[in-house]
Amino acid sequence: MSQSKKIISLKNVTRAYGVGGRAVKAVDGVSFSICEGEFVVILGPSGAGKSTLLNLLGGMDFATSGEIVVDGKNIVGLSDGKLTEYRAEHVGFVFQFYNLIPTLTAAENVALTKKLVRNPIDAGEILAAVGLSDHANQFPAQLSGGEQQRVSIARAAAKNPTMLLCDEPTGALDSETGVIVLEMLWQMSRERGKTVIIVTHNAALADTADRVIRMKNGKITGVTENPAPKSMREVSW
Repeated sequence: MSQSKKIISLKNVTRAYGVGGRAVKAVDGVSFSICEGEFVVILGPSGAGKSTLLNLLGGMDFATSGEIVVDGKNIVGLSDGKLTEYRAEHVGFVFQFYNLIPTLTAAENVALTKKLVRNPIDAGEILAAVGLSDHANQFPAQLSGGEQQRVSIARAAAKNPTMLLCDEPTGALDSETGVIVLEMLWQMSRERGKTVIIVTHNAALADTADRVIRMKNGKITGVTENPAPKSMREVSW
């Protein structure tokens, strides 16, 4: 991955909140780069600043200082309108809870992206990619948790975004179902060239990543490139 194009670059990024008359830095002077198509894991304990960092990358929160450059553009300081455009064009979100619309079928949930972006992927094509062609006309209540999460991955990927940002995407799933979901995300990186960034406290996932970013107390404690990532099935969960 070392010869790939750098698609994301953070330089001295800080996010501070005022608490009780003092500034608390949820993200504290963070710098790193990510290459296009990488499968990236951000590791750290609860309260490390992982989700805040993901929200900054996704344009859902504002950096107090520093630069966040995505595909050549610094998103720090953009207006609300420009951030909305940025999220629509560049970011697909996958959360711990699936956030599907219960009154729409799986295919209809995925097809919603057509209203948001110029170059979406066909709902049928992306549902096939996550192994759910046979469930396209089912409603979320008719799907298992793992199937619902795969629909949410399909919905995020159908936007054809620069990156998929995943916040504890298997946190509500059993381990076997979680591995299936992680394999789908890994395939989005390997087969579709998407940059996939996963926030987790599960250290086992590090062995599958091209790049591992470790956080503690809002700071980066290490960035490791893995020259030979394991497949999901090779990892002991």
